[in-house]
Amino acid sequence: MAMYVVLSRFSPEAFRNPKDFKKLADEVALRIKTECPGVIWKDSFVTLGRFDVVDIVEANDPKQVEKAAMIIRGYGHSTTETLLATPWKEFLGML
Repeated sequence: MAMYVVLSRFSPEAFRNPKDFKKLADEVALRIKTECPGVIWKDSFVTLGRFDVVDIVEANDPKQVEKAAMIIRGYGHSTTETLLATPWKEFLGML
C-alpha cells in the first residue's frame, strides 16, 4: 500500500467559531470514509506552520486519495497539497 501526506490549509470561510471546526472535521471524515473506502487514515496532526493540518493516509489506488483531497477542498473549504511518501528505511533499502 502506498503512503501519502495530505497537507491542508483552511480558508477564512471554513468556519466562524473555532468550536464549529470539530463538527466540520467530523462531517469531512465521515464523507471520506463513505466515499473513499480504499483510503486508510493513519494519523492527523495540527501544525503551526504553513499548513494547518497534516494527514497521513495509505491507499492502493491514488484516485481514492485524489477524491479524498477533493472532499477536503470542497467540503472543508480548504486548499490541499498531496505528496507520495516512501518510508525512510524502504528508501534506503532501494539505494
